[in-house]
Amino acid sequence: MKFHVVTLFPESFDSYLSESIIGRAQKENRILVRFYDPRKYAPKDLKKKWPDGNVTVYADGKPYGGGPGMVLRAEPYIKAIEKALAVIAKKIPSLSLPKGKGKTPKIKIIFFSPGGKMFDTEYAKTTVKKYTDIIFVCGRYEGIDARIKKVFKMEDISIGNYVLTGGELPAMVCIDCMSRQIQGVLGNFDSREEERVSSHDVYTRPEIIVHKDVKGKEKKYAVPAVLLSGDPKLIDAWKKLYN
Repeated sequence: MKFHVVTLFPESFDSYLSESIIGRAQKENRILVRFYDPRKYAPKDLKKKWPDGNVTVYADGKPYGGGPGMVLRAEPYIKAIEKALAVIAKKIPSLSLPKGKGKTPKIKIIFFSPGGKMFDTEYAKTTVKKYTDIIFVCGRYEGIDARIKKVFKMEDISIGNYVLTGGELPAMVCIDCMSRQIQGVLGNFDSREEERVSSHDVYTRPEIIVHKDVKGKEKKYAVPAVLLSGDPKLIDAWKKLYN
């Protein structure tokens, strides 16, 4: 699975994606994540070079019709998405991704919006099965010029009934959840929580822990006896009961 992230802040992904399961999945080439900063693909008329050599890219503008905040311009995002599509199509050899197993690229473009379709595990499963490349478009500020949706067919997705500063966190959530559905990413594929009988409460050693409260009173906390029984049927029944 190849993830393509269109974002003004690619560095915000560094820490999370480089660690643990997701980091290992990239090293093992089970997933690949590429970033496309719209500023780099902005048309020349949106760039200004200063006497000291620095370049400013005007990626946003005041909203038509008034209102607070700034709206991200469509042009830089359109160019960034076009670049991602060209990479997927292998029209740019120097940027092309590793060859797949004879699969024709199947592409889905996702835009993050509070009013979009709710993302869940079932959505992640279906997407991983149907597509080889996912392009995530991460907005910021008051959003992106809506005309971008007239240029590309994309699906609005939300990860919850709340508003975030940008689409970067939702993109990380989707990459994490989708990656878990790919064979080999997890050490044991059956360890996916949705694929096994599991309660919300889990326990490990020791069997008993002792804790003193603020008054110095000692109390013992034990692992439920059924989990120590060694009887799979009883354990599964307990997990179903408390799931």
